[in-house]
Amino acid sequence: MTRVVMLGGGYVTLHAYATLARRRARDLRSGDLEIMVLSADTAHRFHGFTGELVAGMVDRDRLATPLGEAMPLARIVTGRAVSIDPVAQSVSYRAPGEAAEQTVTYDHLVVGTGATEPTAAVAGLGELGFTLRGPDEIAALADHLATVPGSPVVVAGGGIAGTELAAAIADRGHPVTLVHSGVRLMPEWSDQPRLVTHAAAELDRLGVRVVTGRRLTEVTPTAAILSDGSSLPTTTVVAAVGQRPVRIAGLDPWRDDRGRLLTQPTLAVRYGVWAAGDGARVEHPVTGEPVPANALWAMKGGDHIGRSIARRLSRRSPRRFTYRGLGRAASFGFGRGISELYGVPFTGAVAWLLRLVFFLRFMPSRRRAAGVVADLARVAATPAGGRGIRSSQPLPSMPARVLTSESA
Repeated sequence: MTRVVMLGGGYVTLHAYATLARRRARDLRSGDLEIMVLSADTAHRFHGFTGELVAGMVDRDRLATPLGEAMPLARIVTGRAVSIDPVAQSVSYRAPGEAAEQTVTYDHLVVGTGATEPTAAVAGLGELGFTLRGPDEIAALADHLATVPGSPVVVAGGGIAGTELAAAIADRGHPVTLVHSGVRLMPEWSDQPRLVTHAAAELDRLGVRVVTGRRLTEVTPTAAILSDGSSLPTTTVVAAVGQRPVRIAGLDPWRDDRGRLLTQPTLAVRYGVWAAGDGARVEHPVTGEPVPANALWAMKGGDHIGRSIARRLSRRSPRRFTYRGLGRAASFGFGRGISELYGVPFTGAVAWLLRLVFFLRFMPSRRRAAGVVADLARVAATPAGGRGIRSSQPLPSMPARVLTSESA
């Protein structure tokens, strides 16, 4: 039996599984091939509609697909990888609540563990806050905001993730201050100044206050402290200030200075080890520059890894990763957004619809995608343009927390 071990339950793993299972379905059913998915989370979290969930437009259950449902031919193991031995081709992991480690061998290993927020970089963030990359954390943010209606919120980080999230929170009726250490918002979109200007106008429409040239340095239970010494009273701080790859012992010789796994043009790290997504340095096939750390590139990287492993199992050489990119999009409320498709910019309802169709296409569950459409149709039918499909199971009231958002 050939065993493929996949680490993480995100986009890389989901798409590597789907492609490999499609190409080697007979081997999976006969038992000649086993795909084992090792993940600390029991569900795949689709982050494309994060803004809609935070704004209360989409129910939380639409965006969480149990791994067993998303990858029915895989063996799902709940646990966290502790170390990798690339010589023995084994992974040691620890199951929840277990002190002892277990070890599993592999013929091929897919590392899709992604990245976490650098909470240690801001005083008080690690002690007071929680990140949005963990299980159900995005839904927890929406529930938290419901416990403090109308309270001021500070969003740190003016990239696309922070900008979109600030708009979503403001759309719930919270006064929002967006703090950005740079001079201009959305530096990832510097090649589309018209879209950046449009995004700034949308923030202004929603009443978001933008503070540039300052960064978040400390968080207290009642305030956000900035680098110039000023203080912003708040009960909630949302930080979208970057990411740090998850490091698993054993692969350090193949990491760059930022901790990302260095990949070859085939997306192999070394023979039998593959990587893509936020935790990997994947070079663009044309420019040679690192590709963006976002969901689409993780999906396409996972697809390519699945094809590469299938080719290896057929005793053929893997091919080079040739995907060149498609576009980008962001939402600023129902029916309002910006997008770029093959370099062509769009704004308003057209941009929002392009984004909607794209994300629906890549959701792992058709049933849940239909649920998103139903939720948004309900929003469209409300007189106010629809704030507030609330979670069916809100969290109990909690003390002020610091929340961190992914930049993907």
